[in-house]
Amino acid sequence: MRATTVLRIILAIQHLFVTGFYFQEEGIVVEVRPDTRVARCSTCGGRCRRVHDRRKRRWRHLDVAGMKVFLEYTIRRVFCWHCSAVKTEAVPWASSDSGFTSAFEERCAFFAQHANKTFVSETLRIAWRSVGQIVGRVVAKKLGPLSTRLDGLRHIGIDELSYRRHHEYITTVVDHERGVVVWMGKGKSAETLKAFFKALGPERAAKLESATIDMSGAFISAVEECAPNAQIVFDRFHVQRLVQEALDQTRRDEVNDAATKDERVALKGTKYQLQANPWNLSDADHQTIEQLRETNSPLYTAYLLKEVFVGIMDRRQVNVCERLLVKWIGEARESGLRHFARTANTIERHLDGILEYVRTRFTNARTEGLNGKIRTITKRSFGFHSAYSLMAMVYLCCGGVYVTPAFAGPLRHP
Repeated sequence: MRATTVLRIILAIQHLFVTGFYFQEEGIVVEVRPDTRVARCSTCGGRCRRVHDRRKRRWRHLDVAGMKVFLEYTIRRVFCWHCSAVKTEAVPWASSDSGFTSAFEERCAFFAQHANKTFVSETLRIAWRSVGQIVGRVVAKKLGPLSTRLDGLRHIGIDELSYRRHHEYITTVVDHERGVVVWMGKGKSAETLKAFFKALGPERAAKLESATIDMSGAFISAVEECAPNAQIVFDRFHVQRLVQEALDQTRRDEVNDAATKDERVALKGTKYQLQANPWNLSDADHQTIEQLRETNSPLYTAYLLKEVFVGIMDRRQVNVCERLLVKWIGEARESGLRHFARTANTIERHLDGILEYVRTRFTNARTEGLNGKIRTITKRSFGFHSAYSLMAMVYLCCGGVYVTPAFAGPLRHP
């Protein structure tokens, strides 16, 4: 068997002929050509017979036996009648704007899904910046056009995520049914979210059934304006956190107002017992709560208000929950606890969205879970200077992109 035939089998690239090879200090250079004589436009794929000029190019391919492998071809620039311009010839092993083969980029993207860029660049022996550029190209190719990605949306989750030490934000939109990030934009304002609805279009926006969000005024106004048919569902975690924060602020006030040092120390040590679920408390913790009934009536009242609210949110009957929440709002205002009175006003303003959670049981749990994964990506990468670099990595890891390290496929015998 000839050496060129062996190399063609090892490369395992469809529609490619090996015409020769030679060794150099960096590795092995394999001379190749497409199996078609007539060039095709890299933009539209049309056949082009008019050659403008020829230039020798190299593409980095997957390593073989620890050696770098380069594909070399005298590529043609051709005049495309469909595009009315001079275009680079399409080759079967790489995209026109890349110096790496598709198989190499696929493996690089696979590594980037599981490790930081420094590891990927050192393992594959390429520049650190090249990793980010490859990720961007793979994501653009795998995700396809935005219009296709936004088709069929019915239930979405919207949340913001900070990066660069909490000085910058991106807004993420998640498809609850597929569990993937479908859109991201820089910032967390209403204008940022309106850019998503602009890309979505009025027809698809009218088909949205629900949008789970926190109580951000910017997100509420954008959804109400651009998707009036979508029911706003407030995330239970954010709603319940308002009550828990009111409880903790009440505890701090009581600590500051304590008459003696011993009382302050005792109240400081009750944060866990007050915030935890009753079934997670030990007998000693329950005893601490019972002592508050006798020694600190305001704090015990705040604890009871929190527990009653959690019990209401666990219910499934919308009418019953509405009646109980209205009653809870009145009790919180009459309790004399200023933090709970303020929280009661907030809950009253957003009562419809809270009751929609009771009806649908939709939460931002999937969105928050993906945000946790995104924070892991950010930490693994030691931060991002550009929002768009972060977005490319998020789409790669959380956008439903599938890549494999064995892109080249099975060996093809002659």
